[in-house]
Amino acid sequence: MDCIFCKIIKGDIPSYKIHENDKFYSFLSIGPHHEGHTLVIPKTHVDDFFDMDEALLKEILLYSKPLADALERAFKPKTGRVGVVVAGLEIPHAHLHLIPMDQVSDLYFSSAKSASPEELQQTLDKIKTALKS
Repeated sequence: MDCIFCKIIKGDIPSYKIHENDKFYSFLSIGPHHEGHTLVIPKTHVDDFFDMDEALLKEILLYSKPLADALERAFKPKTGRVGVVVAGLEIPHAHLHLIPMDQVSDLYFSSAKSASPEELQQTLDKIKTALKS
């Protein structure tokens, strides 16, 4: 299948890539619920999150842990937490949302905002700096 996330992984569609390895790709949401809203996707197309095999399900969380730690350092959310959401309705490709939370409403999908390319680049720079520390 050639969904929008598959096209992002291939480089056919640009993204604000944070990190990738041989199995996963992480990038900023262009409709963030909160600054730092990150998407984590498997590089193999899987339609539904829970259709991933058990090994990949475990690995996506282990891959996401340092990203969540970096989001906490970079954005210092008031709750001290990064929320994790698996919704899967928007795009038919398994994905995990990592969202720094100042309040629980930061996880509500009606709270998405648009972000300019400049804002997304500044956010990306903050996360990459936090990943290095």
